Amino acid sequence: MIDQDNTRCGFVAIVGRPNVGKSTLLNRLVGQKISITSRKPQTTRHSILGIRTQGSVQTVYVDTPGLHTNAKRELNRQLNKSATSALFDVDCVIFVIDSLKWTEDDQLVLEKLQEVKCPVILALNKIDIVGNKEQLLPQLAEMNKRYPFATCVPISAKKNRQIDVLQKEVERFLPEGPHFFDEDQVTDRSIKFIAAEIIREKLFRCLGQEIPYAISVQIESFQEEAEIAHIHAIIWVEKESQKAIVIGKGGLNLKNVGQQARQDLEGNLEKKVNLKLWVKVREHWADDQVALRDLGYED
Repeated sequence: MIDQDNTRCGFVAIVGRPNVGKSTLLNRLVGQKISITSRKPQTTRHSILGIRTQGSVQTVYVDTPGLHTNAKRELNRQLNKSATSALFDVDCVIFVIDSLKWTEDDQLVLEKLQEVKCPVILALNKIDIVGNKEQLLPQLAEMNKRYPFATCVPISAKKNRQIDVLQKEVERFLPEGPHFFDEDQVTDRSIKFIAAEIIREKLFRCLGQEIPYAISVQIESFQEEAEIAHIHAIIWVEKESQKAIVIGKGGLNLKNVGQQARQDLEGNLEKKVNLKLWVKVREHWADDQVALRDLGYED
């Protein structure tokens, strides 16, 4: 039992442009997979809490959608809004950037950080792809000119390098106070949410370059029994042509998605899973505020 009179606990936002490794980093920090990943930009569409409790210290990480400048659709604007709102009312921010690479979207995040009052840690990710580590020094020097970072930590989320160092730096900024969550809890999201995200991840991975950007997953039914879970999910697209892509010739794509999602869900739930998937068309849902609200994008 943890003595709640001698504990620290705080919220830490993980921010950065799309596809920079924020979700992989969150999974490393928490110690298990709770946020989906893929090579596709904007895989993360919802802010999700990852909770790490080590003895008297509880760190509540907030994984956010990637901030991006090309926000022409309502969905993109919602993602930017969600990511920006996570910067406030936290005790610390981790700004994740790509080693040896700076983009217009990175600059957008940096501009958002000008309004932040709490300490900001720079996490220079993907150092595993840098042969000569001395190449990082000019970028670190330049970044420290652009913003008064509390500290800078070169990391590799993919290879699990320096993650413990980053965690220790984060803990320096956590205030004293009781833990907000039970010590065995790792996320605030429901199993229904996790199930929908797992299915969406498999869509991103199985469909490759053919994946329609405007694709979302909604759990229609979730029933658990002692030895099996019955899950019915709808995959929403915007056009009939996109529906054909998701289903694939002879239903092959949908079958592959279902098989891979089922394997992950069975590991997560530790029981058999009966997964049923349907693909349906809802025109222009990514520009429809009502549809976005129905699909959970206004959180």
